[in-house]
Amino acid sequence: MKTTKLILMMISSMLIFSSTSIFAQEEEQKRPEFVAVTTMHWNMDLDDFDMDTWKAVEKEYMDKVTKKNEYLAGTSIFLHQLTPDNTELLYVQVYMNWADIEKAADRNGELAKEAWPDDDARKAYFKKRNAYYSPEHSDEIYATMAGAKIIENKNEDMILYIRKSHFDFPEDGSQKEFDELNKEYLENIVYKNEYVQGYYPSAHAYGSDRTEFIEAYYLNSLADLDKMFKRSDELAKKAWPDDAERKARGKKSGRYFTGVHGDFVYSVIPELSK
Repeated sequence: MKTTKLILMMISSMLIFSSTSIFAQEEEQKRPEFVAVTTMHWNMDLDDFDMDTWKAVEKEYMDKVTKKNEYLAGTSIFLHQLTPDNTELLYVQVYMNWADIEKAADRNGELAKEAWPDDDARKAYFKKRNAYYSPEHSDEIYATMAGAKIIENKNEDMILYIRKSHFDFPEDGSQKEFDELNKEYLENIVYKNEYVQGYYPSAHAYGSDRTEFIEAYYLNSLADLDKMFKRSDELAKKAWPDDAERKARGKKSGRYFTGVHGDFVYSVIPELSK
């Protein structure tokens, strides 16, 4: 358990000392710059809720609007599995740049009118769709960071494990030191862990907490979550077999974080992803 905690402190490259470095582009290819996460909630007063019907309603919007929106690099919907609030679901939208956020919203409106040209039919569809959700929601925008492990395929049993950590800003730290620690961590742990099907790090860009850092792990099943942690321990011991060296690395990495984190598990819905 101690080793796991040390390993999980050594997380990927991010903004530590300036508000611009996280926007640097990957050298090998351009990646999306921003991820918008809307935390929504089910309408608990909806008496005739049916999961298959809800999926069909959302898939209709996905096919007619989302997939045709050239300003949306990707979207996904995730359902509560292990979180403090069983009513929540996440609506995630990915953008290549900041300008696309506004363009995508305008384009959604245009595509909706094309899909349902009759005003009454369009209003009826959105009334049906909106009935599934509570008016309560919250929005956060995160900046993507280098070091992602791109997922190849999604399946219906897959889960999304999210770890929310918080930055600290040590006076004796440096971006160079952090980047070196991060690079070794990614190469020795994340990329070699066969249970990690996808890994996406991001940091606060616009929202309530500027210290927030998000690690999103795609796993094939809930059973693989514990296996992932155990495998990380094994890989850490293999990469740094000397106990003293491994603990020293964990302590050095830990200086960049408060030590406070939260864990959240969501179900993946492949048919509602772009």
